[in-house]
Amino acid sequence: MKTYSISEVAKELDLTVYTLRYYDKEGLMPFVERTSSGTRIFKESDISALKVIECLKSTGMPIKEIKHFIDWCSGGDSTLQQRYDMFIERKATVEAQMEELKKTMELIEHKCTYYKTALDAGTEDIHKKGKIEITN
Repeated sequence: MKTYSISEVAKELDLTVYTLRYYDKEGLMPFVERTSSGTRIFKESDISALKVIECLKSTGMPIKEIKHFIDWCSGGDSTLQQRYDMFIERKATVEAQMEELKKTMELIEHKCTYYKTALDAGTEDIHKKGKIEITN
């Protein structure tokens, strides 16, 4: 079975070694084995688990709540419902974030069009004139 060093995992996940050590300190990596000298040894399954942690973190989930999830995973099948419920909640959170980002993108696209039109005309006055004509 192939194993990875902490620096290899950090590079693979585009994280810092410091971040991985912090996750370990916070109890997010109880699954990672260590050598007799204390060096962390990562397996493919550990990297997959860290990808889930990063996914949850990207949704804005606090480390404390991610720790609950990790603890539930260690609890086996008796925690399947909690884990399912947590992901349903995360899904709703991400959907709301996506809706907000969609509104943000609409405004940005509007401003891109606004400024492109002004640049092509050489002035912003084109927009002001357009508004005056519409209101008259």
